[in-house]
Amino acid sequence: MTKQLDMFASTLAASELQIERIRRTDRKSIGWSAEEMVECLEATGDYRVLRRLAPRSAPTRRRPEFGRLGVLIDTETTGLDHRKNEIIEIGAVSFTFDDEGQIGDIVDVYSGLQQPQTAIPPGITQLTGITDEMVAGQQIDMASLRRIIEPADLIIAHNAGFDRPFCERFSPDFKDKAWACSVSEIDWSARGFEGTKLGYLVGQAGYFHVGHRAVDDCFALLEVLDHQKAEAEKPFAELLRASERSRARLFAEHSPFDMKDHLKARGYRWSDGSDGRPKSWWIEVDEDLLADELHFLRTEIYRWDDADPPVQHLTALERYKA
Repeated sequence: MTKQLDMFASTLAASELQIERIRRTDRKSIGWSAEEMVECLEATGDYRVLRRLAPRSAPTRRRPEFGRLGVLIDTETTGLDHRKNEIIEIGAVSFTFDDEGQIGDIVDVYSGLQQPQTAIPPGITQLTGITDEMVAGQQIDMASLRRIIEPADLIIAHNAGFDRPFCERFSPDFKDKAWACSVSEIDWSARGFEGTKLGYLVGQAGYFHVGHRAVDDCFALLEVLDHQKAEAEKPFAELLRASERSRARLFAEHSPFDMKDHLKARGYRWSDGSDGRPKSWWIEVDEDLLADELHFLRTEIYRWDDADPPVQHLTALERYKA
């Protein structure tokens, strides 16, 4: 057994030496560029190379054909509940785009830390790398952040249902803005992606990056939104189109208790009323599906043609609010 371990250790040491030799090899001496080596590896079908995601830089002059302004927002917080937890970091990247959803240029970037009123939980530090020492005495510069937020036509977050309530509680500058969610308003599965977490999307788009730091995640999301597979439209174009549609939220208020499994199977979710919504099962659908959903509730849940469940009509100005 000892001899086998010694042989394994010797083989491992030899492999490490070979890797180090390759690292020190001057690529010019073998006549290959980094891209040529990547192409050679990927052509075998046995390798898939991820490229380091490099943040885009702002040009000296904005192109006039991209007349609209979007802002990517990401927050790191002390927990999941916007009513009691706090923001400890905000990252924002503003960029131009046109009416067809083509992304133009980077305009501005902001990254700031904020000292919370309580210590950062160990699990949050493990996830984000943000420590109490890093945020000590730090405060987010709202003047700089306001300069980015105020002119924005659209704010995008990867899970806007999480980020928007935190941002609006943090500052009124985030209220009365149009928001879009790059998780729920893009059909990632139809695009061949195996998940919706940003890390999955970045990896499957061919990149790697430093995750769970706010501004890094913003730059990563920008590349994913601008990523194109074959002849399909880019994800940002789909997101923009979805954000411009009105949606309806129906509340199956006072529905019979024995119908709960029926509602759940159709996609309804339960609201306990603590967030100001009616205490009931609810669902959100496109406006053009509202009539069908009302018909379902009246015929299969209430079994009463005149049933009139509460309906909220939502645009990007209202969606993802707490």
